[in-house]
Amino acid sequence: MASLDSLHFDNRFARLPASLYSRVQPRGLARPRLVAFNPDVAALLDLDPACAQQPEFIEYFGGHRPLPGSAPLAMKYTGHQFGVYNPELGDGRGLLLGEVVNSRGETWDLHLKGAGQTPYSRFGDGRAVLRSCIREYLGSEAMHHLGIASTRALCIVGSEEPVQREKFELGAMLLRVADTHIRFGHLEWLYHSRQPELLRTLADFIITYHFPECAAGQDRYGDFFREIVRRTACLMAQWQLVGFAHGVMNTDNFSITGATFDYGPFGFLDAYEPGFVCNHSDHQGRYAWNQQPSVGLWNLNALAHALSDLVERDVLVEALQGYQAVFLAAYSQGLHDKLGLRGEQPGDRELVVDFLDLLARSGADYTRSFRGLGGLRLEDEKPALRDDFVDRDGFDAWHARYRQRLVAENSDDRERAARMQAVNPKYILRNYLAQTAIDKAEAGDYSEIETLRRILREPFAEQPEFGHYAALPPEWGRHLEISCSS
Repeated sequence: MASLDSLHFDNRFARLPASLYSRVQPRGLARPRLVAFNPDVAALLDLDPACAQQPEFIEYFGGHRPLPGSAPLAMKYTGHQFGVYNPELGDGRGLLLGEVVNSRGETWDLHLKGAGQTPYSRFGDGRAVLRSCIREYLGSEAMHHLGIASTRALCIVGSEEPVQREKFELGAMLLRVADTHIRFGHLEWLYHSRQPELLRTLADFIITYHFPECAAGQDRYGDFFREIVRRTACLMAQWQLVGFAHGVMNTDNFSITGATFDYGPFGFLDAYEPGFVCNHSDHQGRYAWNQQPSVGLWNLNALAHALSDLVERDVLVEALQGYQAVFLAAYSQGLHDKLGLRGEQPGDRELVVDFLDLLARSGADYTRSFRGLGGLRLEDEKPALRDDFVDRDGFDAWHARYRQRLVAENSDDRERAARMQAVNPKYILRNYLAQTAIDKAEAGDYSEIETLRRILREPFAEQPEFGHYAALPPEWGRHLEISCSS
């Protein structure tokens, strides 16, 4: 296991042309303290977990001391924010410390969020707050263990430093770990600022290190874009299947490798509400939950425009036209699996759609309802799950059709339940759970963060000792407004 002083850095991005970034040193937090540490992410870096108990750990990740081998820099990029191109973007509160290579040959970006002002901070203070760091720390772990590509986080370092947002909050830093921090917006900046050679250089860099399967083809840039389309379509399907709403799907918040990126005012569905908007600043509902698949395609269109000097228009159009088929195939199969159906039979699509309509009409809980379906037995005419639906007659009629469909494939209750429990989580990071951890942490008690990390590590397991964490949200936690400001 490596110590903090012996991490193997290979800072590849820092060897690219200097106009892609600005070198900046972190600015330390006042009186830093360790709030949370993730041993699973430490293992990704071959880092000895015992290092978290050493004083220098807080100094490194609280911004007071440079990590040996690191080369901190703030990346320059742009992007479309709520559909409007903004050329004045970049790492305004975070620094890429460098890239660590582990013993398996994997390379991981270390990115310190909340590290202070950079040339791209505009009028911001360059800080993050404890609230948002806790949400990203837990949210990224939840998504990873749900099997969805995501950034992760090694630790949170808190402080007594006041940071002004809607109110004064406690400043904090989060050490984010990702395969890359390159975004759609990196390529958009180089296209819109008319730097075609640098765009080609960056595209070649991305292909070499993140899309090597595209490097040898005759149409390497076309293959590169096709793969981005495929990954993005699959990611959107996965978000929809678990009821995840990102909240700020700007192109500068989209990872080039198809990982869930930049956790802000995200939220998981409680009651099934297709038009759910988790960001209280999204007054028009542009990034509502049911709009996410179309926004994914919109963002890919913006990226296609940025790549138009490298890829023929017909190739870009063809790739974009393939998005819907990939998304629908992944989403339809995922819903099929969530209902525990095998094979394809006439009426399956209607059965799925009608169940979602039933959820919406009753305002039934999305996660608990799908999980509950796994416990139904063929002999049950009126299962306990029906009590969760306002329209019980509607549920009874749908349930009769569902039973008939299961009988037609000779479904076995136990075998089907096992399959369904493997795709329908029992535990998600509901907003009220995250808020409870935040409230305790702001009062100096960090234990709930670790409890939630452990629970979310096994979202499909029963974990009976933690069953109350799968409960419906209390009244105060049903309609929490989440701010984009962090």
